[in-house]
Amino acid sequence: MLRIRQFQPEDAYRLWEIFYTAIHQGTTRFYNAAQRDAWAGSRRMPDNWSDRLAKHITKVAVRDSATVGFMTLGRDGHLDLAFIAPEAMGTNVAAALHDALLHDALLLGLTRLDTEASHLARRFFLKQGWQEICEQTVERRGVALTNFRMEKRL
Repeated sequence: MLRIRQFQPEDAYRLWEIFYTAIHQGTTRFYNAAQRDAWAGSRRMPDNWSDRLAKHITKVAVRDSATVGFMTLGRDGHLDLAFIAPEAMGTNVAAALHDALLHDALLLGLTRLDTEASHLARRFFLKQGWQEICEQTVERRGVALTNFRMEKRL
């Protein structure tokens, strides 16, 4: 059974593992090894990772006691992080997290959400009714990556 709950500080390391492995295992069709390394950074969890998650509305997906994904939403409507464990991709975890964040966004009175989506996430967000604004190239650690600015009107 899938349960969506709020982030707790003790989730930080597992969410870092999901972030890192989702990039390195889940995006191989779209990004080469150098791009994935630049995007994910070090395998070591950054010191500010827990603070980054805590300053957002961070929803965590738990299936049968295993944490399998998370998404973050800023109070300004920016969806910053959306990552699902590779073994849970395609099992509606992302949709459940997305629905939970939409609910919170409406409670906050937001009328628009925005994100910068990877190739993989772009397909998911389009299915959820987001609009693509533009394709863009961003630089991470000196390496160019393509992503997509997107928005959703509420």
